[in-house]
Amino acid sequence: VQLQAYGGGLVQAGGSLRLSCAASGGTFSRYTMAWFRQAPGKEREFVAAAFRRAGTPFYTDSVKGRFTISRDNAKNAAYLQMNSLKPEDTAVYYCAADESIILSSIRIPRNYDYWGQGTLVTVSS
Repeated sequence: VQLQAYGGGLVQAGGSLRLSCAASGGTFSRYTMAWFRQAPGKEREFVAAAFRRAGTPFYTDSVKGRFTISRDNAKNAAYLQMNSLKPEDTAVYYCAADESIILSSIRIPRNYDYWGQGTLVTVSS
């Protein structure tokens, strides 16, 4: 499956952005979808994941209550709604997909087989 992330941009602290991840070339409903981010000089970190079957999404603690991951299997797309953005949310955001990932592994980047190219989110103070 090929992934393309888009929707990043420059926003003031407290603002909102919605990232999208368009998938093609695979059966989208078979993949767990996730968002990661990587700030300059830092390792790529898990942000959120939505399993292929309906269920509770997972978030890293720093974004709980502010970010919402969703997916639309009919449109082969995943989304990350980001509200109340903070300067520390500044990073390149990547979407990722994997067909067989398990709950205990969702936070580890190397466990995902497919990645989008990343979209830059910059939050100004």
